[in-house]
Amino acid sequence: MHNKLIIIIFISLFSFAYTANGQKDIDTPYSRFNLGTLETEGSFRSLGMGSVGTAIRDNSSIYFTNPASYSSLDTISFIFDFGVDYGSNFISNSESKFASNDMDFHHLIIGFPLSKRWGFAAGVVPVSSGYYQISQTVTSTDPGYDPITGEYTANHDGSGGINKFFVGSGFQIGKNFSIGANLSFLSGQITRSNSFVFSDFYNVFNNNSQEKLVLNGINFDYGIQYTASFKNNYFLNIGASITSGNNFSSKYSQLSFRYTAYGVSDTISYVANSSAKTYIPATYRFGISFGKKNKFTTGFDYITTKWSASIIPGSTGYAADTREFRFGAEFIPDRFSNYSYISRVEYRIGGHIGDNYLIINQEQLKEYGASIGLGLPLRFYSKINLYIDLTRITGPSASILPRQDYLTVGFSLNLYDNWFLKKKYD
Repeated sequence: MHNKLIIIIFISLFSFAYTANGQKDIDTPYSRFNLGTLETEGSFRSLGMGSVGTAIRDNSSIYFTNPASYSSLDTISFIFDFGVDYGSNFISNSESKFASNDMDFHHLIIGFPLSKRWGFAAGVVPVSSGYYQISQTVTSTDPGYDPITGEYTANHDGSGGINKFFVGSGFQIGKNFSIGANLSFLSGQITRSNSFVFSDFYNVFNNNSQEKLVLNGINFDYGIQYTASFKNNYFLNIGASITSGNNFSSKYSQLSFRYTAYGVSDTISYVANSSAKTYIPATYRFGISFGKKNKFTTGFDYITTKWSASIIPGSTGYAADTREFRFGAEFIPDRFSNYSYISRVEYRIGGHIGDNYLIINQEQLKEYGASIGLGLPLRFYSKINLYIDLTRITGPSASILPRQDYLTVGFSLNLYDNWFLKKKYD
């Protein structure tokens, strides 16, 4: 157990240090606004089932979006879940196409029981990514060319993002009810720059603007679950959770200046607010799941956030309320088969449809997608989780906004071990 603990601590510290300084560099223009592109929360078992999880309880997986589920952890278990994912983004409109891809850390989560029907979990997960690179060169042959301005190149760049570290606990009350809570710490920064470089640099000032948002603060998740058991190992779970709205301590700065090829520069404007506030509104989740233990699980989630009430320095007016529907299923042919590995594999499928929180030109983006996944069993309850998700983000049917098709492939190690058994013999 001592050697295992050293390994877990080493990987945990390395992953936390890595995610605190790096973000997935998937290039999308929709990261220019608000907090950037929001990451879908959940373990890879959840993401393979359409990201459902509000009402699911499992003794070998951690569903941190509803901390009430921690009470389902076995009394002698220790769970370690580490995942990486690869993303490939395809953007297209009527005139052009663009693609980008990257691989990065996704999550690290641990969980173990504090006593019977009382569990604990902690982890680090991404919240958003603000990466993008956009460049446009206007020449004399382009429709938007202005002879007064002349030819120029516009560059728009963004980097950084927000991460979350959480610790939480959940315990069971009586036979059917469980409650839980997470304490979360959000931290990160997003930087953006815009530059206009003119070909006639002898007579025209080049322009550059830079802005930075630094965010830190704590928040809470609260959850409740009701579990009903029936004959022949059938079950029904109902769950609800809320991520409370909160004002986060922020620092916001914005600098605009112009300069010439001769080294002459002039500040146009400068704003620095070391006591700014970023308000992230509450998220409400409601879910139901039905299934048969060790055979199949189905789930449905409804999630809503009043993003129009958010306050994000530098991005006023770009956020709209969201509603999302998620649904998924998992099937295991024969979990305890001694002869067929294929029969012990967990097969998953799911989908999701809803709103994106970004609004551009008074048009709110929509997104929908589908996912599949596998749970490849290892020793005991340990497994390798794989999932593939394809999500499309687009504007209304007549919109001129570019369409984004986002393909994600995830791989995680979900390790389950008995750490708290006392040795009968030395």
